[in-house]
Amino acid sequence: MFDIKWIRENPDAFDEGLNRRALAPMAAELVEMDRVRREHQTTAQEIQAERNKLSKEIGQAKSRGEDASGIMAQVSESKEAEARAEDAAKEAEAKLNDVLSGIPNLPFDDVPVGTDESDNVEVRTWGDARNFDFEPKEHFDIGEDLGLMDFERATKISGARFVLLTGALARMERALAAFMLDTHTQENGYTEVNPPALVNDDTMYGTGQLPKFAEDLFRTEDGLWLIPTAEVPMTNIVRGEILDTESLPRRYTAQTWCFRSEAGSAGRDTRGMIRQHQFTKVELVSVTTADKSMDELERMTASAEGILQRLELPYRTVVLSTGDMGFGARKTYDIEVWLPGQDQYREISSCSNCWDFQARRMNTRHRPKGEKGTEFVHTLNGSGLAVGRTLIAILENYQQADGSVTIPEALRPYMNGLEVISAT
Repeated sequence: MFDIKWIRENPDAFDEGLNRRALAPMAAELVEMDRVRREHQTTAQEIQAERNKLSKEIGQAKSRGEDASGIMAQVSESKEAEARAEDAAKEAEAKLNDVLSGIPNLPFDDVPVGTDESDNVEVRTWGDARNFDFEPKEHFDIGEDLGLMDFERATKISGARFVLLTGALARMERALAAFMLDTHTQENGYTEVNPPALVNDDTMYGTGQLPKFAEDLFRTEDGLWLIPTAEVPMTNIVRGEILDTESLPRRYTAQTWCFRSEAGSAGRDTRGMIRQHQFTKVELVSVTTADKSMDELERMTASAEGILQRLELPYRTVVLSTGDMGFGARKTYDIEVWLPGQDQYREISSCSNCWDFQARRMNTRHRPKGEKGTEFVHTLNGSGLAVGRTLIAILENYQQADGSVTIPEALRPYMNGLEVISAT
């Protein structure tokens, strides 16, 4: 969400930001909608002021013993006129907010302009891809050959884009989540949260999923939404609050199931665990101040990268182009893990700085110590990591010629000391 006052004062900068998103200019339209809103508000205020004046005249007339019925009739009429003006102002404000809520955040100047992921820019790499003396398999072949990954039965139970993990792979998914949470809470300064997986409209609106992306979500019959990521409930922890600046930054982490309809993914990653309707993710959320916002993005990205380093999984980090960046972000780093079975890097984490975009939708502010005024907080979110995709990366990078999979050393304490997964 945007500050309409800022748009009025900086129309060219606003339109330039939209242009970098490949969107048409909107400043003039928005300013005009705001002018209409303010005009109705002014009319209502003027009518109220005039009625206050007439009310005094009624008292004066009665004190003089004069007939005040004519003035009283004017007051009655003014109440109706004021109500009409207020209704018109509310309608104009609703229309303005409806348009504003559908406009994506403006990218930072250093974000590369582009149309899609092909325009993303690599900023660093870590680790060396393993040289195999055999043809590496993709994760679904490895998992099925182990007898621990079953897509056919999952389809029978639920439909397409689900998986049934059993035995050591089910244990690995649980172990990975615990490893990530322990690292983020004990070393990276995040507070663990166990949030609801069902949320209301206001919560989805606060983080920008509604109204624009309803088709990407699952909704229950009683109007609640299944969360697409723990970003949604964790960011909304502070919705509608005024926070003490001294309490910031607030850093939260959670392991949750995530649910996505994948409405726009027809034909993409139809086999395997890359793109599913239900998956496990460890999420990171930060709430901070404007002056610490960009430092927090770098810190969050480093926290996510550290998980891959501990697991000794090669990866690269890219900054997303304007054409690949999410709705609420001003800048996003994607961390892409190397998958030898696919012979390519695949996204395993996105870390985004949303600036005050979500805070305005949630009406979340902070008050500096000793100050009367408040400022909007800044919010950030990132995957720390997508658990299923991390499991995929381990299967492909640690596979052996005999079909077994070596477990990374960092994960073995969470696997009860197990070092190798072999076929059942």
